[in-house]
Amino acid sequence: MTIKVGDKLPNVTVTLATAEGPKPISTEELFKGKKVALFALPGAFTPTCSAKHLPGFKQAASDIKGKGVDMIACLSVNDAFVMRAWGEDQAVGDDIVMIADGGAAFTDAVGLAFDASRFGMGKRSQRYSMIVDDGVVKELNIEEGGEFRVSSAEYMLAQL
Repeated sequence: MTIKVGDKLPNVTVTLATAEGPKPISTEELFKGKKVALFALPGAFTPTCSAKHLPGFKQAASDIKGKGVDMIACLSVNDAFVMRAWGEDQAVGDDIVMIADGGAAFTDAVGLAFDASRFGMGKRSQRYSMIVDDGVVKELNIEEGGEFRVSSAEYMLAQL
């Protein structure tokens, strides 16, 4: 079942891609007491994700945080090493927290996984964004049919 507005995020372990290396953290701890702009995408270094999705949030980071958001987070079903390398490649710095959902625990728990095997990628996250306040989903924007519109930074900024 897909998560919906008003639901509390499931408590699973994800991994932060930090300069010191992978850091496991529970989603309860990660989201507790914070307003978070979370966006998820199918894969690091993939065309739309690298050309539009992550760069859009990097460019809009100060505007998003200016609307009361404590943290901007990017999640993908990739390992922490890949997420860290991608964050470095995209020069996200401290603006965006890179979350590795390597085993798809979070993606499965929120009901937003899809099978990208036909593209040689296996299980991946659908493209979406959500505004989470203290672990509760306030807005949820799920892309349909491979589009890139409602999960963009610009769309989220209009929701804040």
